[in-house]
Amino acid sequence: MKKSVILTMVAIVVAMLSCKKGQMPAVSPHSLTVKFRLYTDKDLSDDSNNIIFSIFIRKKNTTLFDSTLATIKIKDIPDAANAWVYEKKIHNNNSILIAGFRYVIENVGNSSHSDTISANEESKLIDYPFH
Repeated sequence: MKKSVILTMVAIVVAMLSCKKGQMPAVSPHSLTVKFRLYTDKDLSDDSNNIIFSIFIRKKNTTLFDSTLATIKIKDIPDAANAWVYEKKIHNNNSILIAGFRYVIENVGNSSHSDTISANEESKLIDYPFH
């Protein structure tokens, strides 16, 4: 009987010491929403070349997000009314970031379009009218 009382008391003390009530969790990093909007405002209906788009977010030389979109024909890039919109939420500790589009036109070459995201921004639209 004495052993069970002592074991119970030890279990209660251990449970009390392991529980850390009242401590605040660490402050979560700044949340940032980046919206990528892709469309064209030109008539590209006669261009059958394949194009591969990708979207990215970088902090200096570190890639935070990188995603390749489907290969399409240039003539299939939508107009502004039907723009493709992609949204990505990331955590940012108030750093200056670069976000944008990269694209490769098969047998032609590649290029990109990017914009800077200020350290204190909570949302950013990367609007890209492909030409």
